[in-house]
Amino acid sequence: MRVALIGGTGFVGSYLVDALVSAGHEPWLLVRAGGEARVRQPEHCRTVRGDLTRPADLRQLLSNADAAIYNAGILREFPKRGITFEAIQYRGAVDTIDAAVSLGLDRFLLMSAIGARPDGTPYQSTKYRAEEHLRASGLEHAIIRPSVVFGDPRGLDEFASRLYQEMVRPPLPAVAFHGGLLPGRRPVRLSPVHVTDVADTFVRLLDGPTPSSRTVEIGGPEVLTWKDIVERIAAATGRRKLVLPMPLGVMRAAAALLDRIPAFPVTRDQLDMLAEGNTADPGTLRELLGREPVAFDGSALDYLARPQAA
Repeated sequence: MRVALIGGTGFVGSYLVDALVSAGHEPWLLVRAGGEARVRQPEHCRTVRGDLTRPADLRQLLSNADAAIYNAGILREFPKRGITFEAIQYRGAVDTIDAAVSLGLDRFLLMSAIGARPDGTPYQSTKYRAEEHLRASGLEHAIIRPSVVFGDPRGLDEFASRLYQEMVRPPLPAVAFHGGLLPGRRPVRLSPVHVTDVADTFVRLLDGPTPSSRTVEIGGPEVLTWKDIVERIAAATGRRKLVLPMPLGVMRAAAALLDRIPAFPVTRDQLDMLAEGNTADPGTLRELLGREPVAFDGSALDYLARPQAA
């Protein structure tokens, strides 16, 4: 099957390419000028030069495809560079969905996120609005909402690598976020899911029976607190780390002053989403994959101990 992939040169996108090729599909990637070197397995892919903000480029890509995956997304906006949630996560998705409808594609898969809803942060609400447009399109589709995704970043941005660099590697105590005013109150809980499991989920839904408006939330085999996650990253890199509790409100107060500075690690919206938690029933992923998902442990985190992570 020829599969148009929007967002195929980033972290998750590179694993989607691997999974599609392994399953016998031919990925067609939308690639910006100068981005050809970031294409994974170029000998097995076709590329169309263009930009997701230009509907004509999206239509050209989809005209060669049988199905489409929209995987484009950002964690932080840079409006002066035209990088916004509205443009990337909503408008680009809408234009791609509309092109798929007019061209009669067989199937459409959309990367969304746990917590997507109309009254959430701009990140969450643009994801939700894209979901709603797809649901109303009449396309056979599936919407995939993963928890935080981890795995070998291959030189790109990734959840565990960032935590290692910002919390575990520095010679200072790390912090464990919680939602209450007192230590130990409402700890942040996440279901880290391995990037290969996310990519395999897309392929299973692409190849399986018609998904018919299916929305799935996927997470790894364990629900972990922020403290658990920091301690496992430290253990995987051979470090011992003191972890001190910190109310999210304290960090949010700092973000209110500094989150417009690109170097500041988190925004207020990111902290608000963190406070909500980001978990999924592990049974959903087990059922989809037909096997045990990859755990967030030393074996799966061994990439953090490699020289490029130090």
